[in-house]
Amino acid sequence: MPTPTAPAASSGPIGSAGSTGDRRSLYKAFAASLSGTSLEWYDFAVYSSAAALVFGDLFFPGSEPLTGTLQAFGTYAVGYIARPLGGIVFGRLGDVIGRKKVLVATLLLIGIATFFIGLLPTHAQAGALAPTLLVFLRFIQGVGVGGEWGGAVLLSSEFSQAGQRGFWASAAQVGPPLGTLMANGVLAVLAGLLSEDQFLSWGWRVAFLLSAVLVAFGLLIRTKLEETPVFKELEARGDRPTAPVTEVLRTQTRGLVAAILSRVGPDVLYAMFAVFVLTYATKNLGMSRGQAVTAVLVGSAFQVGLIPLSGWLSDRYGRRLIYGIGAVGGAIWSVVFFAMASSLATVLPGVVIGLVFHSLMYGPQAAFVSEQFTARLRYTGSSLAYTFAGIIGGALAPLAFTYFLAKTGTGYVIALYIVVACAVTLVGLRLGRAVQDEEVQDSAVAVSPA
Repeated sequence: MPTPTAPAASSGPIGSAGSTGDRRSLYKAFAASLSGTSLEWYDFAVYSSAAALVFGDLFFPGSEPLTGTLQAFGTYAVGYIARPLGGIVFGRLGDVIGRKKVLVATLLLIGIATFFIGLLPTHAQAGALAPTLLVFLRFIQGVGVGGEWGGAVLLSSEFSQAGQRGFWASAAQVGPPLGTLMANGVLAVLAGLLSEDQFLSWGWRVAFLLSAVLVAFGLLIRTKLEETPVFKELEARGDRPTAPVTEVLRTQTRGLVAAILSRVGPDVLYAMFAVFVLTYATKNLGMSRGQAVTAVLVGSAFQVGLIPLSGWLSDRYGRRLIYGIGAVGGAIWSVVFFAMASSLATVLPGVVIGLVFHSLMYGPQAAFVSEQFTARLRYTGSSLAYTFAGIIGGALAPLAFTYFLAKTGTGYVIALYIVVACAVTLVGLRLGRAVQDEEVQDSAVAVSPA
């Protein structure tokens, strides 16, 4: 594989994929970003689905089903709360020692934590120790995911040209639905082949133990990666930051706030249509686990193609336009969904359409967020935005949904929650810098967007 040479500052945009060697490096980076993130999100998503389906019974037994689910989603939230630590630690390292080394470390960290979840004793076997260990391992997962996203985005986007960044950066965005597809697919097969007792006894563990094989494959790909041209140039210039977190907070505050707010709506919408819908469909609509999982599987399958398409559309028509359409559509559709959802025949298209609007936001998101920061602070800034938004959006949403449903018995309060989250995203889009409008190329010496 030819090694791309980072161009000098005066020779044009860094990482332009103009030569054959550069194009091959771009394809390789896209594949590595897609596969690695998919494998990591398989680990994260298999926990999310298990929290909705079985963890309430196994680790948090209680008199009311929704109480156990609420506690299980509490550990789900821990994964989001841990992300800022991963974003700070690994984001800083990504700007100091490079994108590649950090991405190998994050994949390994998540894989080990997920594997050990599959070995945990349940509450019936170990009492309070079981949920304690579950929370700890979920925390480790969250630390790894917090450091993963920023690097995965940069891995492919920093090899691409500025006018194509929306499409190529979307490789990291395809990871979550693809990981969700794999995780729910494995759980669906296990639930279909095993009896209820077998699935609750040991079947769910298989999905977690399989992560060892998947992570080994991901490590094989990532260890063969090249460093991005942008970081190579920063390294050659001696322009790597010494205190990137402090520098982002001091010099690029507006970009950070815009990036955080822009992510709230997509996180909340995803929490509804890929996570909480499993609980709502099984406990409130009387659907089977298999039917609920099928709806999420179909929606995730559509997202695998829709997310890169949305990224491409954002290159052509603008990030904020495509992103904004998704936010407005998602807000409206959440109200429609609770009005129509009653059985698989209505839940299935409801989930698919909900995830279509999520895709319109999620596809352009990677490029929009990373473009709010200069190249020398991009890993740190993107990671901070990703992780702190996750707490505001993804961590709280399932807990809030479960609480509101238990207290009110209606989904319309949940829909209102989603509407507010999407409105927050529109504020973030308005605050954010539209790099495409300025025709700013990807330069290591770009001016601060603050």
